[in-house]
Amino acid sequence: MEFILFIYGNTKYTITIDPTVWIFDDRKVDLTTWFEQEKKADTSLEEYTRAASEHWDREMTEGARIPKRTKTNEVRNKKETLINGTFGIPFHSFIENAEPGEDASKVVVERSEGSELIVDLDTAKDFIAGFSKDGASLKEDGPVHIYYGNGDNKENPITFVTGFRIV
Repeated sequence: MEFILFIYGNTKYTITIDPTVWIFDDRKVDLTTWFEQEKKADTSLEEYTRAASEHWDREMTEGARIPKRTKTNEVRNKKETLINGTFGIPFHSFIENAEPGEDASKVVVERSEGSELIVDLDTAKDFIAGFSKDGASLKEDGPVHIYYGNGDNKENPITFVTGFRIV
């Protein structure tokens, strides 16, 4: 299976993508929690205010506490997370770097099984490209899985993706 993808078509630049190196990219997201975090983002200010208030109240009644030292090895935990994790990467920057033409409005998601999926350019910018599941690359039905940004297809992603043609 070929692991290289291309973004091409009505673009200023053709982008070549190798999903096997995304594990080292700081933009990667944990797909097991990504969609839940998006829903919680709306209430983050409320949660912060509540937590700050509780902390203030506790300090006023009990005094300051010294933070507990954790004995876990952070490097080991991070390594285990990378080895066993399910990750994706937001797709927005890849499309922006290709610089779609001013009249570009659609993205054709090309699949190895021969079918194509046509979506609006704005929808494609919100894609999350999954590149690993339970620590393994997506060899069987990859090289990437495409998830809609709102999580509508998180249980049934677009699979067998081989490229993106901007029209």
